Amino acid sequence: MNLEALRDFIQHVPKTETHLHVEGALPWELLEQLDPVCFKKVPDFRKTDFRYESFEQFETILIEHAMHWFNSPERYFEAARLIFDKHLKQNTKYVEISFHAGMIEFLKIPGEEILNAILLAAPKEIEVRVFLGISRNAYTSFLGPKLEEAINWERLSGIDLHGLESLPMESWTVPFWDRARLAGKTVKVHAGEFGPASNVYHAITELKSQRIQHGTRAIEDEAVQELLLDRDITLDMCPISNYKLRVVNNWTDHPIKEFLKKGIRCTVSTDDPLSFNNSLVDEYMALFEKVGLSLNDISKLIINGFMVADIPNEAKNNFQNQVRQHFLKFNDLNG
Repeated sequence: MNLEALRDFIQHVPKTETHLHVEGALPWELLEQLDPVCFKKVPDFRKTDFRYESFEQFETILIEHAMHWFNSPERYFEAARLIFDKHLKQNTKYVEISFHAGMIEFLKIPGEEILNAILLAAPKEIEVRVFLGISRNAYTSFLGPKLEEAINWERLSGIDLHGLESLPMESWTVPFWDRARLAGKTVKVHAGEFGPASNVYHAITELKSQRIQHGTRAIEDEAVQELLLDRDITLDMCPISNYKLRVVNNWTDHPIKEFLKKGIRCTVSTDDPLSFNNSLVDEYMALFEKVGLSLNDISKLIINGFMVADIPNEAKNNFQNQVRQHFLKFNDLNG
């Protein structure tokens, strides 16, 4: 297989991104423009062979760099504009992106202004859905009322539980997730990344989430995998993130291949490109080269992204058919 031809092919196939943090996707070139001296040199954490020692190290570096830029809705607009421009260049047709609720408290910026800035940056060629990322300990006296208001924002697509899985699930979380669902929002949960498979079970049974962000460690529990199948749950996975954060020790340990064999629906996204210096094309190439996925597997993953996309069924079917036709043609030419 000619890897350059495959990379070029994947670049042009219609794709989705369903697990992306706007602060963690801050384009490096904006930091270079902001302070050419400080950010002239490529840091170690953006080099290909770099792996983080811990989630805490990753989070500290991400926050340190993101806070250089994000201080106003205008800065969110500019970052989102460049993020979506990168999606356009990869023929990404649908994006689910979250912004961190903690920024509302830290910067004292109205959350709806951040939401609207991100949506204003969305090009007409891409369907964009914005989620509010909420940490497990976020329901403070200041932020709690803001979160209650947020689930009624008309333009907000959903909420996503973020942060350290080692933190206990606080009593506000389940009722709040119930209220968000009743308000028509899509609810997501980060679970089974650093925490055990039981966190995935809880996200499904208690928080009623159909979308699990990562879910990698569900591979450790057959009962949880059965639940994923029975409830038709989707795992929005980020393989390069999992490798660089040592969620998996080796590429061959990544469970996405086993999940696909069992019929568990997975999608592929980049998570935090600021931190991992990755693209959607990089993700699929890594799955082919390092995990050993077949072209059929990759086709299935791309189609899965459109299956869960919040777009009309006619558009879903159209994009899925386009993907199938692209892969049929590529297989014919490279068979």
